[in-house]
Amino acid sequence: MAKDNNFNIQTIGTATIPSPIHLDQMTGDSIYKFIEEKDRILSDVTLQGFNTCLQNNEAPVCLEKAGPRERIFFRPENTTAAIVTCGGLCPGINNVIRSLVMALHYFYGIKRIIGIPFGYEGLSPTSNHSLKELTPDMVNDIHEFGGTMLGSSRGAQPVSEMVDMLENNKIDLLFAIGGDGTLKGANAIGDEIEKRQLPISVIGIPKTIDNDIDLIDKSFGFETAFDTAAPIIRDAHNEATGAYNGVSIVKLMGRDSGFIAASAAIAMPVVNFVLVPEMAFDLYGPNGFFEALKKRLELKNHAVIVVAEGAGQHLFEKEKQITDASGNVQHRDIGLLLKDKIKEYFDSQSIKTTIKYIDPSYIIRSAPANASDSVFCNRLAYHAVHGAMAGKTKFVVGMVNNQFVHLPISKVVHQRKKIDLAGEFWFAALQSTGQPFSMVQS
Repeated sequence: MAKDNNFNIQTIGTATIPSPIHLDQMTGDSIYKFIEEKDRILSDVTLQGFNTCLQNNEAPVCLEKAGPRERIFFRPENTTAAIVTCGGLCPGINNVIRSLVMALHYFYGIKRIIGIPFGYEGLSPTSNHSLKELTPDMVNDIHEFGGTMLGSSRGAQPVSEMVDMLENNKIDLLFAIGGDGTLKGANAIGDEIEKRQLPISVIGIPKTIDNDIDLIDKSFGFETAFDTAAPIIRDAHNEATGAYNGVSIVKLMGRDSGFIAASAAIAMPVVNFVLVPEMAFDLYGPNGFFEALKKRLELKNHAVIVVAEGAGQHLFEKEKQITDASGNVQHRDIGLLLKDKIKEYFDSQSIKTTIKYIDPSYIIRSAPANASDSVFCNRLAYHAVHGAMAGKTKFVVGMVNNQFVHLPISKVVHQRKKIDLAGEFWFAALQSTGQPFSMVQS
């Protein structure tokens, strides 16, 4: 984490109302305690970091601890909350929606909860989408299904129009569930709200299947993604071993970061090569990927390759970049390119191969959350509600060093998190696959 002590969380007013949650500050009564504003979590827990702060006489970078406060800002009986889901689908969205509704209703007694249909598009008056009133009964079973009951969309809407919609519908809390683009949009909405001096809190809940939100340990849906990918890779391995010189290529999601591909390779250790956007590799030459693959086939007569969607884009001819409605670069299909190039390479050497290409991306992202992600989604939502009711705004709730914290939205969207190729996680992936440390020609 960058050496930047400005991780303070904005508030829209002083919290003076006693919380309806029956906690206390007594010790020894076996009851969870209210979180105090002074409670902080260290961002760097290494001894080296601690010693550096001592040597430089600096305060360590600390993050505000998430959790219920003894005093809240919003009066529950007069509060209206809204929930919006944006961007691509991801396991666990419905879990988060459900837990937000349950926490708002049962913890704080908020009766009016609105679902914004089809992402930020639903906050635009030109969309003609009808707002949904959400109740505990309505969301009771949605966690059993993938996708989002509210629908989603990509692309920006005029910020002033969205804030008009919030103001006209007397919305006090806006929970925005989404990735990098969604969070940037939430921050812009928060800026406009601040400019108008409105008492509306904006809360981000990081959602990205790629696990590429900066600073936080993980984003929800990520564990389900590689958990769901594991049996697909197992079956791809069966396909590869079922033919002489069988090669199975499995393409997984990962536009700019290869966490799903690398995690899936470690989780299902039949993978022989994992290719991610962070790594450079050459196809040809004595140290290239094809030579390594050839050696693998000579040794075992089969190979399994897992590739992230954003890997190997340097192998395509340079063309004008196409972006989606959220501004994300639309990558070329590396899986199909590898399939064609592998066949071409081995055919040129009169080596027979059987190549199978599998792309389960949309099946994986539409899956319901697994047990681990379900727990995580539940806790994220609860902490988001606690922070919102305390009057905090323009923050995301996330886990850092296994502790739930509040972070300014502006900090987590500064850059995308990527695999550290010199780090232990990538080393673990290389150890699992047995692939060369480098497949680049010197």
